[in-house]
Amino acid sequence: MNKNTLKTSLRTLIVLLTLALVAQGVAAETTDDSSATDGMTGDVGVGLALGLAAIGAGFSQAAIGSAAVGMLAEDGSKFGVALIFTALPESIVILGALPLFLGGN
Repeated sequence: MNKNTLKTSLRTLIVLLTLALVAQGVAAETTDDSSATDGMTGDVGVGLALGLAAIGAGFSQAAIGSAAVGMLAEDGSKFGVALIFTALPESIVILGALPLFLGGN
């Protein structure tokens, strides 16, 4: 892994963790006027979970897909393994979509 890529990845991770901490603080804040929030913080959290899971799956599928194509170019009999590894990151998106179904009002 390139040093610049590693630095960029770490910076992105720090920004995302900071965003998650701020979102938790906003969600934990209690107000007397319940109509002011109107369930918006939960919707933002669900959107963040699904969006960030999809972005992460996209990044991982880009790297895995190119490696799978290279592996298939070397040995065409490994198609099943390449297909499984390429489809694995989609489970991340499914897990990111769970708050849509679990966080009902």
